[in-house]
Amino acid sequence: MLEDRILLWKAKRGDQSAFDALYERHVDTLLTVGRNLLGSAEEAEEVVQDVFTSFVASLASFQLRGSLKGFLAICVANRARDRLRKRSRLAAASFEAPRDDVSEPLELVIRDEQISRLQQALAELPPEQREVIVLKMHAGLSFQALARELGIALGTVQNRYRYGIDRLRSLLNGEVSE
Repeated sequence: MLEDRILLWKAKRGDQSAFDALYERHVDTLLTVGRNLLGSAEEAEEVVQDVFTSFVASLASFQLRGSLKGFLAICVANRARDRLRKRSRLAAASFEAPRDDVSEPLELVIRDEQISRLQQALAELPPEQREVIVLKMHAGLSFQALARELGIALGTVQNRYRYGIDRLRSLLNGEVSE
């Protein structure tokens, strides 16, 4: 977080390498958030580019309160939500888990199947629950930060997270039938 503040200070003073470093530090997380909410890598890239373009435009007057990664992730989530509203139907969101260096083919097959099951289960969640879970997991935001950034009550954020996790657990354990 301190490194972000230093890089932000330098970027505000015209240091392009500092802005590039900020971009590189956060782009993967933001793309993951976008893909998980939109279900499309192409749309996620567009949203992330829009967010960074707006960020650059407002850099001179930007005042960081809290985590830059959290702020940018919320911006991506807001843009993604706008896109979802515009297309008037929910996209099947995908969940991407970080890949470890797994060398055994059987381990890769098992992991791919687990990720696929998780993707399907996550796509079945209501968008409000999916959004809170994705932001909590990938942006590392606290419940308080999520409540503040989403403009909803802390209890609502906690409930959406808890109900979403419970529903994911049920879906993955085969307890919910369609």
